[in-house]
Amino acid sequence: SSLNVVKLSGMAKGLTRERIVDAALAVLDEGGIDAVTLRTVAARLDVRAPALYWHVPNKQHLLDEMGTEIQRRVQAVLAEVPADTAWTEALRTYAGILRTEYLAHRDGARTFSGTRLTDPDVLRAQEPWLGRWTGAGLTLRDAMDAAELVTSYVVGFTIEEQERVQSEASDPERYSVAARDAAVGPDAPLVAEAGHARGAADARFARQLDILL
Repeated sequence: SSLNVVKLSGMAKGLTRERIVDAALAVLDEGGIDAVTLRTVAARLDVRAPALYWHVPNKQHLLDEMGTEIQRRVQAVLAEVPADTAWTEALRTYAGILRTEYLAHRDGARTFSGTRLTDPDVLRAQEPWLGRWTGAGLTLRDAMDAAELVTSYVVGFTIEEQERVQSEASDPERYSVAARDAAVGPDAPLVAEAGHARGAADARFARQLDILL
């Protein structure tokens, strides 16, 4: 067993959390969430899966690390938002950044939602924002509810958005408005018009976020 420990130590040498997360994100982009396993990530790094256990003991921990990296990137952009920005505008900026990060990765919203932040610094980065918002008159509970509602909206919208895009890749006519019109028929004109009123994803996202805010 001591020999195995030596071998694993050698295999783990040079591996870092950052390299593992980068490899996992690359696997995600190529094959989606189902492709992300410790074995596939290890293969991408040219090591055996047990070498990763020093950093990520299981797949859930790996997903948590990936989700934490996404939040780290979001907060890096948020750090540039002026301190006197109204809380609703700060949340609007946050929503846009989060959606962008999710869309940057295949199955991004589905993969990163529900993950646990593993870096205390990422959690502590929320302190100044909560301080500003409570200083502006919100209760701490109201501030957290607002942030969680916006996050839930981004996750749900983006999951639907990404699933539709992937479905259209294999069936370009799957969401055809013309086919929808034909199926609805002439006796439900408002239903038919609603299909045309949805608009492009970016405009719809902004419009619905306005309603929520």
